[in-house]
Amino acid sequence: MSTYPHTPTSNRDGLSPWLSMAYQVLAGKPLSDNQALSILEAHDDELLEVLQGAFILRKRYFGRKVKLNRILNAKSGLCPEDCGYCSQSAVSTAAIAKYSLLDKETIVNEAKLTLKQQIGTFCIVASGRGPSRREVEQVAAAVREIKQSMPLKICACLGILSAEQAQLLKEAGVDRYNHNLNTPREHFSQITTTHTYNDRVSTVNQAKLAGLSPCSGCIVGMGETKQELIQLARELHELDVDSIPVNFLMRIAGTPLAQQPAALTPRYALKVLALFRYICPSKEIRISGGRELHLRSLQALGLYAANSIFVGDYLTEEGQSSSQDHQMIEDLGFEIEVCAL
Repeated sequence: MSTYPHTPTSNRDGLSPWLSMAYQVLAGKPLSDNQALSILEAHDDELLEVLQGAFILRKRYFGRKVKLNRILNAKSGLCPEDCGYCSQSAVSTAAIAKYSLLDKETIVNEAKLTLKQQIGTFCIVASGRGPSRREVEQVAAAVREIKQSMPLKICACLGILSAEQAQLLKEAGVDRYNHNLNTPREHFSQITTTHTYNDRVSTVNQAKLAGLSPCSGCIVGMGETKQELIQLARELHELDVDSIPVNFLMRIAGTPLAQQPAALTPRYALKVLALFRYICPSKEIRISGGRELHLRSLQALGLYAANSIFVGDYLTEEGQSSSQDHQMIEDLGFEIEVCAL
C-alpha cells in the first residue's frame, strides 16, 4: 500500500490501518488527532478501506438498519439571526416562503403523511432565535395529539430553549431536541455573530437536563479546517449527543455563503461521514442537507458509515423523492428501521 503524509501503515497483524483503527475504537481507545486526520486525508484509492473500517463500527451498533427522518418546516423565515448559510436569516435575500408557526391540525396531518412513508422520526422545525411560550404550547398540543395515535419519534428544533420550555416539550411527548453546533468553535464567529457557540452548547445541555434525547451536528464546507472539524466531532462526542446530523453546505443564492468555494467532493464527503463514525461509533450518524448535491452518485456508500438519513425536503430546499431513498436502501440490502415506541 502506498503511504501519504498522514496515512498510517499496516500493523503487524496484516490489517489495513483503517481496520486496525476500527478495532482500536471498538476496544475503547479513541483515535489520536493524527489518526483522525488520516481519515480525512486518505488518498482516494484508500476510500473503500476507510469505509470498511467505518462499516465495522456501524454494523456493531446498528447492524444493517437505516433510520428515516422527515423535516416539517413549521415556521419559515422571519428570523432575526445572521447565520451566513441560512436562507431564512435576517441577512438573506433568498426568495423563500415566509409564514408563522403552522396550526395544530396542519402539523398533525404532516405527521400522518410521515407515517405513511414508513418514516420513523418526524422533525418539527421552526425558524427564529428561539420560540415564544405560545409557539412552544402550540407545538406541544400538536405533539400530544400525534402521540395518541401514531408510533412516531418526535424531534423538535425550535432554537434556543429555556429550562421551562424544554420541560414543556418533554411533558408533551417530544422525544428528541435538535440544536446543531453547526461549525467549529474557532470558526463560529465567521458564520454567525448574533449568538455564540456557547449558546448552542447550552441549549443542547438544557435539552439533556429536561430528559430530551440530545441531537446536534454540523454543516461541513463553510471554510473550516480539517483540524477544526476533528475538534468539532470530539466536542459532540464529549456532549454525548445521541444523534449527529451531518449536513453539507447548500450554497443558496441570496445568502452570505452563496459564493463559498466548492471545496467538497463526493469522496471527501464520504471521509467526513467516516470520521464521525470513528469518533462517535455508537451514535446515530445522519446524512442530512446537501447529500444529493455533494455525494451525488455515491450517496449509497454514505450508509456504510452513517445509519440514518433525512427523506424529502430540507426546510427551504428540495431533496430527492422518498421512492429513490427506499430504492437505494433496498439495493444496498439494508433494512428500514420501523419506529416502535
